[in-house]
Amino acid sequence: MARLFTPGRRAALTRLGCLAAVLAAVGLLPWLSGRDPALTVLRARSAEQEGTPEALAAIRADLGLDAGPLSLLGSWLSGLPRGDLGTSWVSGTDVLPSVVSGLQVSLALMGAALGVALLVTCAVVAPVLVRGRGSAGAFAAMLAALPEFLLATVALLVCGVWLGLLPTSGWQGPQYMVLPAVALGVPAGGLLGRLVADALPPVLDERWVELWRGAGVSRARISAAALRRVLPPLVPQFGMVAVGLTGGAVAVETVFAVPGIGRTALGAAKSQDLPLLQGSVLALLALGLVTGAAAAVVRRRLLGPALRDAGLTLPAARPVRAHPAVPLTLGITLLTCVGWGLLRDPYTVNTTARLQAPSWAYPLGTDGLGRDVLARLGHGAASTIGTATAVCLAGLVLALALGFLPAVASGASDIANALPPVIAGILVAAVVGPGTGGAALAVALLSWPALSSHAAALVQEVRASTFLLAQRAIGASPLWILTRHVLPSVAAPVTRHALLRLPGIALALASLGFLGLGAQPPAPEWGLLLDESRAYVERAPWAALSPAVALALLAGLAVSSAAYAEAGPSRTTAPPRSHSGSGSGSGSRYRYRFGFRTSPALSALRPRKEPVR
Repeated sequence: MARLFTPGRRAALTRLGCLAAVLAAVGLLPWLSGRDPALTVLRARSAEQEGTPEALAAIRADLGLDAGPLSLLGSWLSGLPRGDLGTSWVSGTDVLPSVVSGLQVSLALMGAALGVALLVTCAVVAPVLVRGRGSAGAFAAMLAALPEFLLATVALLVCGVWLGLLPTSGWQGPQYMVLPAVALGVPAGGLLGRLVADALPPVLDERWVELWRGAGVSRARISAAALRRVLPPLVPQFGMVAVGLTGGAVAVETVFAVPGIGRTALGAAKSQDLPLLQGSVLALLALGLVTGAAAAVVRRRLLGPALRDAGLTLPAARPVRAHPAVPLTLGITLLTCVGWGLLRDPYTVNTTARLQAPSWAYPLGTDGLGRDVLARLGHGAASTIGTATAVCLAGLVLALALGFLPAVASGASDIANALPPVIAGILVAAVVGPGTGGAALAVALLSWPALSSHAAALVQEVRASTFLLAQRAIGASPLWILTRHVLPSVAAPVTRHALLRLPGIALALASLGFLGLGAQPPAPEWGLLLDESRAYVERAPWAALSPAVALALLAGLAVSSAAYAEAGPSRTTAPPRSHSGSGSGSGSRYRYRFGFRTSPALSALRPRKEPVR
């Protein structure tokens, strides 16, 4: 029985179950929405034709809607082994070419955006490697908090309209992917750079670095070894970011009119073109599964035999604390703006004061209807920050719980991460309607995979550490090991990761509001403010910059305060430093320090009288 339910098979069963659940939910979308799919398809085919009973009956007969959702879903699934994804309800063409075309565009855009993200990551990580110490990471967090669709709009205006350097819409050559790639890659690079930079300082303080420097090993080789040391638990994050850049780029694809797979899925969902929507979602889910499997292989290759032999030694978690003035200044600035805005009326319309610049009467100017931007910013803070915090906390708790069930977590996270938030938003909105609650539920359903994957990777490495092996050897109870070593070692970095993702969750909520699936007008939600101000960002940039700067302040505050949130020094699974890196240690202690054998330079420093065990 144990062989039948190995971890690999449990993960595969979880993936299949989640895949079936998502496809079934997508197949039921026309019936969940409460709208007549025949009428929606008729409107998509011909907006001028009246929805007479005869016309609707002809549509139902043509699409086979009278047979019910289960029959339609079974018929669609039966064609998958033959590579038949069905026929579009709107255009009448085969779905497969449309899905392949959209996926090719999205993969090309993902590659370009990932290149930009890696450049930004290198720019964030390079100072840590050069100085040998970390930073609080507020700047990288602010980069990660930049709204992608606002960055896309600004890049379109500056580089496309004002300077005329690059095309502003369409997809006809490599030059068309530059602006979308920058808009997607800069926030992703800020996130990845912060994760790597947060993990590097403890590694650079380890004894082996000092020994390698004393042996004359070059800085480049030490930096490469340090990066290899910290990358294994972060490799799944790179994979998840890559998938997110493919299916989660709907807002950017909308701004630049890029015919990617995300925009294709959004258009199919709006027109209730069920076969095209199912084909697009299936392609995204398959991409997520392939990327997750590739990330797992790369991670195991990086760890090498140390994972199998329980020879890992994890670095101590020592987050770099910013100067107390940094979070204090950011917090006071944000609270002042929110508090001042709460004293003002966010709903009063004054058409005579449209798009006014900041003044004493309107400190942050007015929007297109003459409403006070400061007032709307302050009143929208509760729904934006409060909702994002609640979603982030729920995702953190779920991630820590699933981190100890890696087979379940890995299978479910691959599916959840591959599903774009906009698709989840459409499915949730079909049941509960568009609004803040529905958007929060949609984001909560998809916010835990990155944290869960990080937690699962850390749990696996902690359990394979030499120190925990010693704890078991001296008779420590499983509960003692769990509560005093494993959980503290996992909870601290995952909590900092969750705080780093707090602005991203707020951005996901904002993106759903931007696409009409979140808060509805006239609610002063920050995502809605960004959407409303996008049309006149050239004439009144303050209306769009105010919520964007507020999100950046929130990101900087969250990250710079994360290190102060810990009650005391983090416990670590590593033994005390005096026992972990000196030349008097056993040879096996060095053998798989990073998952690969140490260099001859370090081996030369080991005392010759001590036998290698």
